[in-house]
Amino acid sequence: MTRPPAARDEFGRWLSGRASRPLLCGALLLYLLSAGRVLGDDRTGIDNAVVVRAAHTLLDGGAPYADRRFLYPPAAVFAAVPQVPLGARTLFYLAPAVTALLVLAGALLALRIFRVRADSRLAAALAVGLAFSLPFQSMVHLGNWTCASVVAFPGALLLARRGRWTAAGALVGAALALKPMLVPLLLLFALARRWRALAMALAVPVAVSLPAALAMPRPGLLLTKTLPFLLHGQDSYARPFDASWPAVLARLGVGQPFALLLAVPPAAAALWFARLRWHGRGEEGVRLVECASLLMLSAFLVSRPAFLHYALVPLPSLAASAVVRGAAVRSVWFWTALLPQLSGVPWPELGSARRHAFKDIVMYTGLAAVLARTAWRIRPRTIETVTVSGGVYSLSSDSEPRNPPGTR
Repeated sequence: MTRPPAARDEFGRWLSGRASRPLLCGALLLYLLSAGRVLGDDRTGIDNAVVVRAAHTLLDGGAPYADRRFLYPPAAVFAAVPQVPLGARTLFYLAPAVTALLVLAGALLALRIFRVRADSRLAAALAVGLAFSLPFQSMVHLGNWTCASVVAFPGALLLARRGRWTAAGALVGAALALKPMLVPLLLLFALARRWRALAMALAVPVAVSLPAALAMPRPGLLLTKTLPFLLHGQDSYARPFDASWPAVLARLGVGQPFALLLAVPPAAAALWFARLRWHGRGEEGVRLVECASLLMLSAFLVSRPAFLHYALVPLPSLAASAVVRGAAVRSVWFWTALLPQLSGVPWPELGSARRHAFKDIVMYTGLAAVLARTAWRIRPRTIETVTVSGGVYSLSSDSEPRNPPGTR
């Protein structure tokens, strides 16, 4: 049975309405121009090039993990093999184009969570917002494989909302096999007590990665070399771009162990608020999106690394929730946290790429704080059970009298 669209206020209905053709064409043009601007840099697609280089090494009989820059699961090597026959010049143009298309696909899936059409005013606004956002430009410029998670995150939430939790687990597992970005979503399946979906999300990457590892030379380097390198925050090349609390606090002169200790409370608080949001009130799609986003942000706050483009995993889904009254995205503070990420806006002393992490940590912490505030505001209230002539009812300060489970 098809569920009716969620109740929306006047602003939500306006956002969901069909946009004019000139508006849609203009929004798409801005999106494409923003994606195309990265072609002016000869370093475009460098992250994708690392994975393709690993695939080249494998086909030549070498060990992909001998390259310390290759930080992906074994399955990613084989996923990159189709790119090997393509020349460097072709990949220079292809990598940003495919990345931009995947981000756009993720945005459209995010809209479907709230049954918003692809030609709506919100879709046009989302395309324009992405075009002017630094996380989008960073991801397209790098050709980073996080774009797979940008698609899988809203896709999994859409499947979960439709009751297809096992399929959602399989999709998350497939994304984990390429890059372990969505590991925090495993907690969503645990919160929902969807153990089959959780098992599927764990089984798929294992089933794919083990044969891939056995098919390559020296797979043990993943455990002895790559993982320690990654867990230590990589090296001086990548460390300035890390926006996690341990990395940023260390750059401010805080000792590394103490910086990690300071990062744990906000991350733990984000996890607690994610659980609170799961049990809270509100529209089902918003609850799913905000809980999942808090789980992701809790990881960004404490885990290393947490780069700028990681924000594109939860942001499109959060933006799509604007059609529902009471969503956290309607808070002015939500957009205030994103102001430093507008392209073309100068920030004194923070404009260079190597200092950008100081703006990024404001974004991640600010978004987590706004979502936590919303979770607290609509937290479940204490329910009192009273006996009334004709039956037993539950009363709460935020609902009408409700029959307990199993009664009519």
